[in-house]
Amino acid sequence: MRFRAKIVEISCIQRLTHVFSTLSRMAKVCVLLLTPSKLCFIFAETAGSCGGVSIWSELTQENIFDEYRIEGVDESNNIFLEMVPENLLRAMKSATNALSVKIKLTKKHTPCLTFEINLPSQSSHSRIVIHDVPVGVIPQRNWEEYAEPQMPNFDVSIYMPQIKTVRNVVERMKNLSNYMTISANLKGSMTLGVDTDIVTVETHFKNLDNPNLEGDDSYNQDKKELAQVRIEIKKILTFLQSQQVSPDKVICNFVDNQALQFFFIHDDLSLQYLIPAVSR
Repeated sequence: MRFRAKIVEISCIQRLTHVFSTLSRMAKVCVLLLTPSKLCFIFAETAGSCGGVSIWSELTQENIFDEYRIEGVDESNNIFLEMVPENLLRAMKSATNALSVKIKLTKKHTPCLTFEINLPSQSSHSRIVIHDVPVGVIPQRNWEEYAEPQMPNFDVSIYMPQIKTVRNVVERMKNLSNYMTISANLKGSMTLGVDTDIVTVETHFKNLDNPNLEGDDSYNQDKKELAQVRIEIKKILTFLQSQQVSPDKVICNFVDNQALQFFFIHDDLSLQYLIPAVSR
């Protein structure tokens, strides 16, 4: 197995740092899938009887790296690595003004992703900073556990209001309850609410856009019909508070009373964040 990549453009270095920052806020441990065309970050939380959050994020390699070489164990040339996203972020934070960043898979005391960061210097010589990020190599027999999740049949899809606005609302509601209900319909309405023995609070958003659902089963349904999902507030806050890439639009997909999925594409990055419903 071999992997080696290099970034020269400072804007690409900054984008990769922002991606690592977002992921480090979402998951303490994740799987990095390296392929010839992209990097995939995978996280699946299985604790609890109702399942857990799952994340699938893809980064197109050719728009980030100036050099990219990979050699896997079979014809797919894929490599699966388990790692701590925070460690990736620490390495990239020292590359703020770097002339270049080289990343390669190495074997030290343990397998590592080694970051070789070329920093400018006042002298004629540059400075090289090296970070060794420990990783675990996932054997091929376990790769099926990290397959890309299948898109469920959504009852409602809607473009969310601005992330900052939603985050402010949810942060206030967390002081009232540990759970909230989010509902939406195909007429561009979305409601966020908490309901306790003491108080019921709701925030309504109207005139939101719905993605074009023509050809989908939900296209001919009653557009005023609401789909709703009750979720843990801390799980949606993890998503809302982690965003460092400022996506222009985020799609919120509802599987009525089962799951809520946030999906966005921004520049070279796509991200799916799935939260399961909780019962009352």
